[in-house]
Amino acid sequence: MNGPQALYGQGQSIWLDNITRDLLDNGTLKKYIDEWSVTGLTSNPTIFDHAIKNSSAYDASIAEKLSQGKSGEDLFFGLALEDLTRAADLFRPIHEKTNGLDGFVSLEVSPLLAYDTASTIAAAKDLAARANRANLYIKIPGTPEGLPAIEEAIFAGVPVNVTLLFSREQYLAAADAYLRGVERRIAAGLNPAVASVASLFVSRWDVAVHGKVPRELQNRLGIAVAARAYEAYRELLQAARFQRAANAGGRAQRLLFASTGTKDPQASDILYVKGLAAPFTINTMPEGTLKAFAEHGEVGQPLARDGGDCEAVLASFAKAGIDVAALAAQLQDEGAASFVASWNDLMACIASKSAAIRKAG
Repeated sequence: MNGPQALYGQGQSIWLDNITRDLLDNGTLKKYIDEWSVTGLTSNPTIFDHAIKNSSAYDASIAEKLSQGKSGEDLFFGLALEDLTRAADLFRPIHEKTNGLDGFVSLEVSPLLAYDTASTIAAAKDLAARANRANLYIKIPGTPEGLPAIEEAIFAGVPVNVTLLFSREQYLAAADAYLRGVERRIAAGLNPAVASVASLFVSRWDVAVHGKVPRELQNRLGIAVAARAYEAYRELLQAARFQRAANAGGRAQRLLFASTGTKDPQASDILYVKGLAAPFTINTMPEGTLKAFAEHGEVGQPLARDGGDCEAVLASFAKAGIDVAALAAQLQDEGAASFVASWNDLMACIASKSAAIRKAG
């Protein structure tokens, strides 16, 4: 039994944080599903930017869409949906076997809509309808401006991957938005079983404080913050509010650990996999991290339900001058800005590829 299989056996879902047409065409994604227990997949603009820029696999599809008069965002979402619906179909047996709990892929709405709730909801509904797959999440940022859109999308029956969460408080705000949507469906007599995950970003914490804290605290902040959020997650699953929703048919919004690739070359390449093993959660891994864990990973002790020593570790960071609450807000703001920059890079890539294909044609 390899590392990913052992981790999945302990109750944590393993998702791949990557999508390329080559992964689909050469059978690699199918191999990851069959041999490494990968049960889902996430995407983002940066992933698609690199995939389209560094491969000719999309050229024929781009040429076809150009001939149909498509360009920019519309052309991109056509490409993305081609990849993600193929991936969703590969994961469909898992989705069916787990009764809709697992086997999802994720597609992000344009980050340019981040401050426009109505347009975000409209885009989420449109993309979900175009995909026509029950196992596709629409990614919406868990920023203050994104929370109303999350609630409305859930009320509309659109599965949501809440992205850009960095702290327990941000996670709880996203969970509240999700539950409001579910509770409104119950009150309206609608089926409340709308799936969602809440994606907590981990490694960026350690990047942010690298070189600013004592050596013994290096690469410990991300896992401590994640453990604190995990404690809140477990408490929420036991809370009367969720129990009432579950009794009416509502589902749990699962906690997902994102940004789990190690950034520090001096640290273990499986740091955020071994340290974040926890049942009924998801770890979405970059491809390099997944490969490393398959090659030499072993499952560590599961995260403690009560967060273990996370509060003591966080107190040590506070003593070292790190304001965790302020840094959480900063990381979310920077993340939102980074998403916009990545989106602009992606649109520039689409424009450049389109121009080159027109010229060649």
